[in-house]
Amino acid sequence: MRVLLVNPFYPISETPSPPLGLAFLAAALEQAGVEVKILDLVVFPYSPDLLESILNDFSPDLVGSTAVTMTFDHAVKVIQAVKALHPEIVTVMGGPHVTFCAEETLRAFPELDAVVLGEGEETVVDLALTPKNRWAGVQGLVFRDGSAIRRTDPRPPVADLNTLPFPARHLLPLARYRALGMPISMTTSRGCPFHCIFCVGRKMVGGKVRYRSPVLAAEELAYLSALNFHQVNLADDLFTANPRHCLAVCDEIMKRKIKVKWTSFARVDTVSREVLGRMKEAGCTAVSFGIETGSPEILKIIKKGITLDQVTAAVRLCNEAGLLPHASFILGLPGETPDTLRQTLEFGARLKDMGVSYGFHLLAPFPGTEVREKAEQLGLSILTNDWSQYHANRAIVETPTVTASRLDEIALAWQKDFDDLLEKIRQSRDRGEATEEEAWPLTNLENIVLVYDLMMENTIENHGAWTRENESVSETDCLAALVRRVEKSSGRPRDLIARALIRAVQGGNLGYDLDGGRVRWRWVDFLSGPNDLPVGGPAAGPE
Repeated sequence: MRVLLVNPFYPISETPSPPLGLAFLAAALEQAGVEVKILDLVVFPYSPDLLESILNDFSPDLVGSTAVTMTFDHAVKVIQAVKALHPEIVTVMGGPHVTFCAEETLRAFPELDAVVLGEGEETVVDLALTPKNRWAGVQGLVFRDGSAIRRTDPRPPVADLNTLPFPARHLLPLARYRALGMPISMTTSRGCPFHCIFCVGRKMVGGKVRYRSPVLAAEELAYLSALNFHQVNLADDLFTANPRHCLAVCDEIMKRKIKVKWTSFARVDTVSREVLGRMKEAGCTAVSFGIETGSPEILKIIKKGITLDQVTAAVRLCNEAGLLPHASFILGLPGETPDTLRQTLEFGARLKDMGVSYGFHLLAPFPGTEVREKAEQLGLSILTNDWSQYHANRAIVETPTVTASRLDEIALAWQKDFDDLLEKIRQSRDRGEATEEEAWPLTNLENIVLVYDLMMENTIENHGAWTRENESVSETDCLAALVRRVEKSSGRPRDLIARALIRAVQGGNLGYDLDGGRVRWRWVDFLSGPNDLPVGGPAAGPE
């Protein structure tokens, strides 16, 4: 049995990290004896020829894709292409989008055979190992049965996270993400006990928070620290949900003397001086809080369960602990008025004065959320079901007194302020007045954009090989020749190309081979740490 898992295209502007969910699925399949390959279309450019080549070479029996709402269109196009090339291949999708509109999706796209609901590790293994005529016995599945669409019994969430194998990161092109300066992520728990009406998290992974053993969490973090990413994101829905677990993980990190920068998500009513102080000691650098709004009334409408006083108190605690507090807001929530928008903008400005990094998104009413299911009751007008527009950067909802154009106006002004800041840095750098640290936000962004374009345009693959004229060519000579070739093919400034490629080589993300008289540069892609975690997963252990 062979399974190909697909990570659909996702914009680099959304700061993607290596696909943790797919790595968990791949590990579960490998543990069950299934051969797995991952096609990551975030860092590899999709083409029909690429897909056909992989299908022909790997010969998968099943192709599965994950998708969030904004990537669904990309994911389903891959599924359609698979069926067009090889109709016999079983096609499956999972993730939060299709979990909450499974029947609708299967009716609309006959190329799709099944949808995996919620947490997928156990379901996808059962699906891969079960003949289609017995799928009715696989829990957590919606599938096509002739002209009918059937839903099986729900599958409870994985009770003991310690039984899950470590994510199969050896199948991911980690070095491409590292070359782009993206973070890498891991989790120490699953589940969210809160009821925010704009979020599918609780419905997706359950309201009961389940915890991994701090020992296993620290073991995984130690492995990630050896991969030399600039940052690890603890992607738990709520890392600080249980202070005892949070402190135990931090203690285990310090006990092992793991030196790596990491961040986490938290709620303002779940942090304390002790918890934040211990997180700082263990290597945490920043904590992200979902504030959502500066309006106490809207906080109640969306069932956030926090107060603005709790927000400012949590910010002060972060400042005392030496952690960077980050706040995120959502504009266009139910009850939004010109006055509540003013309150949110003013509250954000006050937080900025307290040292908070903050940003805005515009409400995207995803399938499965209460805000979508009760939109009319909540006074929301949903303007489109074009899923590609659900990226939360432009308005797709209106309230009775706030138009989409007004929400877009705020988002565009926010973007202009950021662009103006970058332009000031550029001018200062060009005059030789900016220090390296002051210029870093612009320099880093330029590097990310260039490296991403080189990856997605296959520039290294198409222009990074040539016949040597000198048998004793050094790496410096080979790199200089590559810079010239990239400059000629892309038209980008040579100094920018040189800086980016030198950094990629020094980071171990770009290398070259000498084959007879040929030089061939290549992205390194796959990484392995000095002490690889077992592919089959850890032994279970108590918290």
